[in-house]
Amino acid sequence: MNATDLFSVTDEERRRALDHARFAAAEAANVPDLPAGLQLRPVTRVAVIGAGTMGGGIAMSLASIGIPVTLVDANAEGLERGLQRIRDNYAGSVKRGRLAEADMAQRLGLITGSIDIADVRDADMVIEAVFEDMELKKNVFRRLDAHARPGCILATNTSGLDVDEIAAVTGRPQDVVGAHFFSPAHVMKLLEVVRAAKTAPDVVATLMDLGRRMGKIAVLARIYPGFIGNALFRNYTREAHFLVEDGALPHEVDAALKKFGYAMGIFAVHDMAGNDVGYQTRKAQMATRPADRRWNDLIMKLCDIGRLGQKTGKGWYRYEEGGRTPHRDPELEAWIAAESARMGIVRREIPEDEIIKRCLYGMINEGAKLLEQGIALRPSDIDITYLTGYGFPEHHGGPMYLADRIGLENVLADIRRFHERDGFWWQPAPLLERLVREGRRFADLQATPA
Repeated sequence: MNATDLFSVTDEERRRALDHARFAAAEAANVPDLPAGLQLRPVTRVAVIGAGTMGGGIAMSLASIGIPVTLVDANAEGLERGLQRIRDNYAGSVKRGRLAEADMAQRLGLITGSIDIADVRDADMVIEAVFEDMELKKNVFRRLDAHARPGCILATNTSGLDVDEIAAVTGRPQDVVGAHFFSPAHVMKLLEVVRAAKTAPDVVATLMDLGRRMGKIAVLARIYPGFIGNALFRNYTREAHFLVEDGALPHEVDAALKKFGYAMGIFAVHDMAGNDVGYQTRKAQMATRPADRRWNDLIMKLCDIGRLGQKTGKGWYRYEEGGRTPHRDPELEAWIAAESARMGIVRREIPEDEIIKRCLYGMINEGAKLLEQGIALRPSDIDITYLTGYGFPEHHGGPMYLADRIGLENVLADIRRFHERDGFWWQPAPLLERLVREGRRFADLQATPA
């Protein structure tokens, strides 16, 4: 397949991709092994632990459907900041004409603050939304186990931690489930429902239904580092960073991704979110990570020299004071070239079709691994995760749908070529190899297990 085929779609292909997106959104609600007529647990009151941006957004999502929420934080200052952020968000919606003042007052009236975790005692569900740290979350769940009533659903808003490990600190692992909301939670439409080994079927069904009631698309995932969304996203970002080490510049990678259909390129996204997001976690992992594969540490080095992104005026790009428009920075580009030389990499010009293939095909290969291991139920679940949570261009239908359009044999041929050249990260997924060998597509897996 040539570069033009990757970037452009016909009107008919666009229509089919949009039809697939609608199909995928509807299909995600179908969990085959949940018994017909399964009784849902009542959810009439919810407690949210953590009044940060995520916790506040979750509270707003619940209040929008009339559910009273107790928002619990560790201290009064953090709680007040969280409540004020909620008030400001609602006020902004009123100012823009998206919410009536009466509705704002009604929703604010449903959200009550507390600094006492014992105030979860009346909740039918507790959603923990504290910092992404395993020991912190386990400590919260030990305390929830002591205070929550029997039968209360205990959900953790983790973006990739092991929910089984969190559930194991409680005496009720059957009530524990992952609820990965996306930020801002009151806006983003995706909810990953993460089924742990002992999560009860009615807990899964209840959270899936609650997501639907909040206007979200709930997608079921099993436990895996990053679940569905972040598992693929790791491959996307890793290759983007390797491309910069190999010879592309950030604006070239971003331009190719925007030409493909993304609203923003990955390096502009990094600068907007802050390059220091996840810095401590990555730093801690360096001591124990395997030495048999290539790693990218440019983003950590960028933080070490103070280029955190928009908030410092410099990141992968430079920003005018008070502005958010990314501008090329010769200083940054010289630094990248020096880093490549220090690593012994001879930089080369990289064509835009290689940029797109390396960013996308790693995601497709990872998606095949998730299907084979049963982490994702079906290819369309991966597609709708990416369409609703990660800005994948809707007219391409999602990564697995796109792979079928390109032709799995073409995708596999490039993956094998990248594997021969670049090693570990491009080991072809056995499922992908099997589908090509059998002349089948990902679409053929929709109704049958991988």
